[in-house]
Amino acid sequence: WYHKPDINEELLQSLPNLKVVASSGVGIDHLDLKLLSSYGVKVANTPFVVSTDTADLGMALMLASSRRLVEGHEMAVSPDTEYFPADWLGVEVSGATLGIVGMGTIGYKVAERAKGFEMKILYHNRNQRKKEEESAVGAVYCKKIDDLLQQSDFVLLAVNLTPQTQKLIGKRELELMKPTAILINISRGLVVDQDALVEALQNKVIKAAALDVTYPEPLPRDHPLLKMKNVIITPHIGSATKKTRWVMMEEMVESIEAGLAGLPIPREVL
Repeated sequence: WYHKPDINEELLQSLPNLKVVASSGVGIDHLDLKLLSSYGVKVANTPFVVSTDTADLGMALMLASSRRLVEGHEMAVSPDTEYFPADWLGVEVSGATLGIVGMGTIGYKVAERAKGFEMKILYHNRNQRKKEEESAVGAVYCKKIDDLLQQSDFVLLAVNLTPQTQKLIGKRELELMKPTAILINISRGLVVDQDALVEALQNKVIKAAALDVTYPEPLPRDHPLLKMKNVIITPHIGSATKKTRWVMMEEMVESIEAGLAGLPIPREVL
């Protein structure tokens, strides 16, 4: 079910009775909605069930990268380790400034969690949230992404992949970030210019990166990001818990059954 088969014109021509395509998760960047619509095929996804787990993973990546958890584990279990160096330090999360790019359902849930760490929360979004929603998590709206990048200790990406967000974070944006800042991406790999990220990490333009998404997935085994100690990469597991994947499948089946019965499709992508 992982974005397979490829829903292209050849497949659609071979399936004249196709009524509905149900896609797992929230991202629909792998589907040509206009093409599907031209064949009379409806599309459904599972946008809301993934948000809690993905927000949890965003926090996990922030904590792991700031406290150098993977490096620390490798040191602790290495057969070459004879002592733990006293000057092996991470950076604090509590009280730091978190910049959230994309304050949708996932971004807002990250803010709710970050509030518990007494973080100062900035966010950049197409539309400003309601004042009561902002005050509930203590979030401050940045109309310009540049303002968020310049002030944040952690920059977390939680946007949908669209033509407007592709390579949203490139060389210019990375250079605006603090040299002590950490970039966390739980959205889509193409939101970041990966070559620019490699260069920024190599030249210490930013401190570190924690990525649940890359392009391609998985990365080629000789990719520079795989060799960097200041990079954590997980295999696109934002929604990967037993309960959530079960509910995702139930929602997909529900949408398929509704589409076949000619009923309104829950969670239809219009």
